[in-house]
Amino acid sequence: MRLRCCRHSGNLMGLEAPPRSWVFEGRPADLPGLLVVHKCRPARGGGGLFLRPGLAGPGLRPAGMGVPRWRCPPAPIPSLYTCGQNSPGYLEVMSACHQRAADALVAGAISNGGLYVKLGQGLCSFNHLLPPEYIKTLRVLEDRALTRGFREVDELFLEDFRAPPHELFQEFDYQPIAAASLAQVHRARLHDGTVVAVKVRGAPAGRRGGHPGAGGQSSLQPPMQVQYIDLRDRFDGDIHTLELLLRLVELMHPSFGFSWVLQDLKGTLAQELDFENEGRNAERCARELQHFHYVVVPRVHWDVSGKRVLTAEFCEGCKVNDVEAIKTMGLAVRDVAEKLIQAFAEQIFYTGFVHSDPHPGNVLVRKGPDGKGQLVLLDHGLYQFLDEKDRSALCQLWRAVILRDEAAMKAHAAELGVQDYFLFSEVLMQRPVRLGQLWGSHLLSREEAAYMQDMAREHFEEVMAVLKALPRSMLLVLRNLNTVRAINTALGAPVDRYFLMAKSAVRAWSRLAGATSQNTYGASLLRHIRVIWESFKFEVALRLETLSMRITALLVRVLVHLGLIPKTKGLYEYLEI
Repeated sequence: MRLRCCRHSGNLMGLEAPPRSWVFEGRPADLPGLLVVHKCRPARGGGGLFLRPGLAGPGLRPAGMGVPRWRCPPAPIPSLYTCGQNSPGYLEVMSACHQRAADALVAGAISNGGLYVKLGQGLCSFNHLLPPEYIKTLRVLEDRALTRGFREVDELFLEDFRAPPHELFQEFDYQPIAAASLAQVHRARLHDGTVVAVKVRGAPAGRRGGHPGAGGQSSLQPPMQVQYIDLRDRFDGDIHTLELLLRLVELMHPSFGFSWVLQDLKGTLAQELDFENEGRNAERCARELQHFHYVVVPRVHWDVSGKRVLTAEFCEGCKVNDVEAIKTMGLAVRDVAEKLIQAFAEQIFYTGFVHSDPHPGNVLVRKGPDGKGQLVLLDHGLYQFLDEKDRSALCQLWRAVILRDEAAMKAHAAELGVQDYFLFSEVLMQRPVRLGQLWGSHLLSREEAAYMQDMAREHFEEVMAVLKALPRSMLLVLRNLNTVRAINTALGAPVDRYFLMAKSAVRAWSRLAGATSQNTYGASLLRHIRVIWESFKFEVALRLETLSMRITALLVRVLVHLGLIPKTKGLYEYLEI
């Protein structure tokens, strides 16, 4: 196998200059992954398409099945190479470039399914870092994926239950009502009349069936979920392909070292292929959050469930980020956002059993018996457990940030293995942490987004060092935090996620400390008094901070009204949110 460099003529995907291509030549066994990689600036170059034999559209082939290729299609619109940054049409050209790249990403993910759809879903939560073209386009992956034909569904049921669906269910709709990254969902009815959702492991590209009318989409909770028959076999190949892609990216951008993340998470991701594990996770989640009466976890029907099929209670609802649908039901967006944050904060800070894939397609909203919003939590395949020691350190770190206690921030970050406590706090909070500044995550959302973009760009290597130093269990917890932050932003940031999380952290720390003190002979009373005092100090500081923000906002409004300061667009958003 050898490596050669070639040059292409013309402009590709709006690149700044004619790009070079590094081409690996050899047999598929020599390089079971990406063959051509264009050296370009990712922000301007957009993206390309992975090609898989046997597919009419773009896709990425798993390792060991041949040689996939990355190509850039011709761009019929003006390129960034001929349009300077100060040119009048620069923003339009840049937006078109981002849109082409986003379309290519979605097309490749949908064609390949599985892990590629899940990666696309994860990118949706970076709405504070990625251009809006990516976020809007990638959202289609939150409830859309490949579907399998009715023959494959019958084949799977015969293999696992020795009976076709029409014998196990009174009714079974072969047309999926939803398709997830690793499965598709069917509506069915048990013989006792109970309507259920059947989740079935999904079908790979090239094996899509031809059932009439299949492929419908819905925001309904997956009735029955069925796994793709060969998805478990494809998993290892997809992982190897992604590892190779990450290594090739590291060759072009040495600071982009994310291959270790995939190594650490591939064992956890494999859990999603076992629906029995998902059913057990769902039951544990329901037990631990049962005191939140607004949280609904669909009940599992084990008699028609297995490793590749999961049957659960059918629940209707809209996606948690669908503001119009929430308002149409007569529900308060603020109430929904607050319940969402409280539920997942309870998992992170107290129970330690954390749902690691809470994207909008996995959290539905419906009206409860009391006329208020309920949250339906779906897809419990990917969970992460955070032990009590790490939870306690995390709770106290969050509290220290609110209280602006730099010494405590340093100490509790060290308990989590991180030395750069200030940068870690910003990664954890997903917002600026400037001691002595006005803090209000819902007030300066645009400015904070710009700050986080600059921080990610200018301190990328430091951020990577912080992430590598963390306990591996924290990686999926950070994903949960970032996804919830993204949902709150999509809802218009009706509540201050930052302070709600802080209050949950302090309450959880109080309960954890109280439970510990009960087992400490002769010290329980003093420990209990200390916990009460520390919680009281935090509540006072929190209320003073809130009062300070309101007074400052009022003062700014007065100054604007008197004409002493200009009312810019950013200031207008600051005042109106």
